[in-house]
Amino acid sequence: MKTSTSILALAAAAISFTLAGCDRPVVVAAPATVAVPVPVAVPGPAGPTGATGAPGSTGSTGSTGSTGSTGSTGSTGMPGNDGMKGDTGKTGDSTTVIITPPAPKQ
Repeated sequence: MKTSTSILALAAAAISFTLAGCDRPVVVAAPATVAVPVPVAVPGPAGPTGATGAPGSTGSTGSTGSTGSTGSTGSTGMPGNDGMKGDTGKTGDSTTVIITPPAPKQ
């Protein structure tokens, strides 16, 4: 490959020296570069699985809510009705009832 490249380079140089004496511009075609194959990377098999990470920390506790308002006091109820007066009791068989007259007014 090196030999063919050097032969082409010598031929181009000879043509340029030969045509150097002419008044016309000379165009010399350079040899095309040869592409060198580049090795392509091929991925290998997958590696082992990594270790499990540590657990995360516990979050903070929320704030306590405020105490609610106290309700208002209810209205006072109406007074109840007086009860009925009971009947007078009976006297016993062997009981003597003494009635005293009321005291005179002064």
